[in-house]
Amino acid sequence: MKRRFPAALLALCGLLATLLTATPAAAEDAPAEHWRSMWVDGFNEGIYTPAQVTELVADATALNANALIVQVARRYDCFCNRALYPRTDAAIDPAPYDPLDEVIAQAHAAGIEVHAWVNVNTLWNSATPPRSPDHVYNQHGPGATGADRWLNKKTDGTEKVGNNTYIDPGHPAAVEYIVAGIRSIVTEYDVDGINLDYIRYPDGSSTFTHSDWGYNDVAVARYQALTGTSEVPAADDPAWNDWRRDQITNLVRKIYLTMYDVDPLLRLSHDAITYGFGPQTVGGWENTRTYAEVLQDWKGWLDEGIMDTVVAMNYKREWNPDQARMFDEWNEVLADWQGDRHTVNGPALYLNGIPDSVAQVHDTLTPSAAGNTMAGWSGYSYANASMTAVSDPATKDSERAALIAALTEGPDAPFAQDVAVPEMTWKTAPTTGHVTGTVALRDGTALDQVTMTLDPILGHGDDRRQTADGAGWFGFANVTPGVYFVRIDLPDGVVGKPLAVVTVRPGDIATADFTRLVPLP
Repeated sequence: MKRRFPAALLALCGLLATLLTATPAAAEDAPAEHWRSMWVDGFNEGIYTPAQVTELVADATALNANALIVQVARRYDCFCNRALYPRTDAAIDPAPYDPLDEVIAQAHAAGIEVHAWVNVNTLWNSATPPRSPDHVYNQHGPGATGADRWLNKKTDGTEKVGNNTYIDPGHPAAVEYIVAGIRSIVTEYDVDGINLDYIRYPDGSSTFTHSDWGYNDVAVARYQALTGTSEVPAADDPAWNDWRRDQITNLVRKIYLTMYDVDPLLRLSHDAITYGFGPQTVGGWENTRTYAEVLQDWKGWLDEGIMDTVVAMNYKREWNPDQARMFDEWNEVLADWQGDRHTVNGPALYLNGIPDSVAQVHDTLTPSAAGNTMAGWSGYSYANASMTAVSDPATKDSERAALIAALTEGPDAPFAQDVAVPEMTWKTAPTTGHVTGTVALRDGTALDQVTMTLDPILGHGDDRRQTADGAGWFGFANVTPGVYFVRIDLPDGVVGKPLAVVTVRPGDIATADFTRLVPLP
């Protein structure tokens, strides 16, 4: 079980250590900071046995990598023994072998961080159901009815694409399960962070301008209750698009603050969509497929500070002129939108030969026209280090070795030296705090989508509004320190104290309790 330490105490300890040990010479000798990692997927070997983990860590060490993004939860099945999700059906060594424990032990011994890669809204992808009766597919998938059915659904009623099923992030019970699963991983395992994948709506819509997904009956009913309509919204309704996009953002915010509550120094990263051309070509961020089609507002997450690191899936073929241009366009905005958080470029090794992958590394390290540089690089993937490895599986190991050599050997090798993972200064030396709370009746009934307002007392600080989620939870992240009123817009027929006072301190979470509201008789 991990021990929780107050963020303010951690920041003070770090500051004291710096003051006591730093010298001008030490500062000059400090290693450069740059994220270097590879994705290690759970559909291929890499962590199935302790011997595979040993090979993985040796390869990462040879690459001078400082982090690994290791797929721990593919489809709500866990490559671990102590999480909420049931143990995977994959052909890993039998229990008590715990892949996540093994990766953490070996990687940490080598000075390499481990970030647990968790797929969020992908439920299952096989005609054969998972073996565990506790798996969410068996509990809340095709066999479930009513509110127990968490499946995402298209506007035409489709719930399955091939063998793929998805969870609807507009369903409050599904959100609670997702957050609880992530909390179980960061509580039980000494991971350095969580990497979210598929934190969006599914692909396969009829157009690039909106999503056809999100029509789970519970999600639609919530939207209707909020807007006062009895109509099922059209897929291209701007308000419906905004509401669905907000469901993803609200989930990210809840995961971020939940992890912060467990350990303030954990890193939340996610795998960002970069479909097609960048905003420079399509006419702005809101016109990208990322924002419009799969409803993933990772730019907004960076701006709000609820995502520590965006790891962009910039999967483009360098040898294709159009895709090379796409790659460069996304490189530019990733660097320029980074702000005071981190962005990491994630090229597709499996779509390129080794020389092109090396060229994309150099592109990643090249500053944008505005002079900004991304925080790092992550290769997809460890299993397939080149397009040759995909077409000729017998060459997987040799192609990986060739890639490592190309990146680490020679006068122009970009990864010739060890570097440190970039520090999250907003967490190690925080200047803001957070506010969370719950809105519910005395009997425990959550008040869904009520408006919450954060107002500074005496006019000093932030003024924000948001709606509570389906569990009555709300959270304001990265708030300027000060004293605030937290107000609730009481719904009709409900009475109670509509106001709380909270003090926001750097690195801490202030809480506001609205759980004693009562309905009028």
